[in-house]
Amino acid sequence: MRSRIDPARFVPQLLAPIGALLLAAAISSVALVASGKSPLTAFSQMLDYGVQPDSIVSILDHATPYYLAAVAVAVGFRMNLFNIGVDGQYRLAALLSAALGAASFLGWLPGVLRTVLIVLVAMVVGAAWAGVAGVLKVTRGVSEVIATIMLNTIAGGLAAYLLTTDRLAVQPKGSNIVSTPLLRPDSWVPGLPLVGGADDVNGFLVVAVVVGAVYWFLLGRTRFGFDLRASGLNPSAAVASGVDARRMVVYTMLLSGGLAGLVGMPQLLGESHAYTSDFGGLGFTGIGIALLGRNHPVGIGFASVLWAFLDRSAQILDLEEIPKEIVTIMQGTTVLAVVVAYEVASRVGRRAQQRRVGAAVAEPPPPEPVLTGAPGAPRPPGTPGAPGAGGGSGAGRSGTADREERP
Repeated sequence: MRSRIDPARFVPQLLAPIGALLLAAAISSVALVASGKSPLTAFSQMLDYGVQPDSIVSILDHATPYYLAAVAVAVGFRMNLFNIGVDGQYRLAALLSAALGAASFLGWLPGVLRTVLIVLVAMVVGAAWAGVAGVLKVTRGVSEVIATIMLNTIAGGLAAYLLTTDRLAVQPKGSNIVSTPLLRPDSWVPGLPLVGGADDVNGFLVVAVVVGAVYWFLLGRTRFGFDLRASGLNPSAAVASGVDARRMVVYTMLLSGGLAGLVGMPQLLGESHAYTSDFGGLGFTGIGIALLGRNHPVGIGFASVLWAFLDRSAQILDLEEIPKEIVTIMQGTTVLAVVVAYEVASRVGRRAQQRRVGAAVAEPPPPEPVLTGAPGAPRPPGTPGAPGAGGGSGAGRSGTADREERP
């Protein structure tokens, strides 16, 4: 059985991220040398600090919302849609779900059900906010990039309007922090004791893993995922095959927005337990991580951990009087280098495939088998010695002569 893995396409795709990371490290090294610091010293300190137990917990806690934001963006990317509005979608979703979860009229609801309600409300709000951009695109032809950017601004203003003490927020005495009321402790998501000698990991990590598995199955193993990808690759061909491409645009934006509504849940249910003004800022990070992970759930997972590791290790650089902006340079160059490297790898893979197809077409066809039979067996017409064949028996030739002499 022939293997489904094509080395000519798999090897360039594997080497692309490795080469991109090496290029990003080289550019960061140049920046460090220019600032008078040793690249080896900086990188070794980052590694030593990043593998400590407390750092591992922090990396996993930050990687969880990064992963959710990247998956929300990746859903749109799989259909060639750019959902730039993840930031506004999850901020508005977190605010409204936090306000509802802390409402006094839901005090009778058990904690687990209240947690489920908070998550569902966040997904519905995020889907509805992203659905506005989808409807505008299919009905008025408005670019989803422009629509989602404008919706980000509207969501930020709406959140600021609602987060006041005379509407949805409270302000504790002696504090300058304005937030929604604290959620009841029975609705908090418990932590996971995954790392010994450190605090618990945010329990929403389990939800992120489930989201990744559902994302892989839905887009790669279902009819809906096939229609979504087909509509993104070639809308005309998708319509010709019976797929409603306009409806798929709306469905994709709804799905992307629903996942975006989950981005703020790790902080709301596992850390702050209330919505504050420091929510936001992860939407554009998710775009970079989705590009870095090539829209694949496993690749996005590694990219999220790498991004969180760089964020965490920036703290030790600041303590060692090394410019922590080196981490920002590394993150930006990594994304840029990965995008370029994967494009080069895709072109190399396509050219290799075209060469193989051309070589296969140029091969001469195999010779036809010689028909042999048992002695005395009738031969197929057209073979030497068969009845009616040219150059055969005398009866065949005389019959031809008689037909030619007839008037």
